[in-house]
Amino acid sequence: MATWASRGLRGSTLEEFINQTNEMYRQNHLALIQKIPTPITPMTIDKETRHITLAYFDQKSTVDYIGAVQGIPVCFDAKECKLDTFPMHNIHAHQMEFMRQFEEQEGIAFFLIYFSHIERFYYLTYEMADQFWQRSQNGGRKSFRREELKEEYYFTSRPNLPVPYLDMLQLDLSSRQS
Repeated sequence: MATWASRGLRGSTLEEFINQTNEMYRQNHLALIQKIPTPITPMTIDKETRHITLAYFDQKSTVDYIGAVQGIPVCFDAKECKLDTFPMHNIHAHQMEFMRQFEEQEGIAFFLIYFSHIERFYYLTYEMADQFWQRSQNGGRKSFRREELKEEYYFTSRPNLPVPYLDMLQLDLSSRQS
């Protein structure tokens, strides 16, 4: 798995791996998931290269990805963590609110967390994320530890499928039917 030298590059590489996975899922008619661009307003554009060199965010973004898996609406956000502790300030109130409303509409919302120091991914259900969120908002711990997570939702890359999250989505769906 790749390592990243800067905070910004790490996130872009994780997103690139997810984008590659989503393209494989699309080609195999398993899912249609799209990256949601963060809305920006360009302030300065380099006239020679026509690249934006300065911009500001128009509004808060909701989640990183949204789409459908075999007719099931899904949305998720991708996060990276270099330690065994994930700070809840990496998840924003507007994201939790969007995911709550998405789930109320019978969609499936989740987070994909990449624990880079152990090169493993974790599928964090909205329900579990909300438990950690509520705890942090009500004066409790402002983070969660890896040992608090359910072992069955950890996964790793596979050949030609860098972030194979559909198995975890199936596990999530099965647990909801129980």
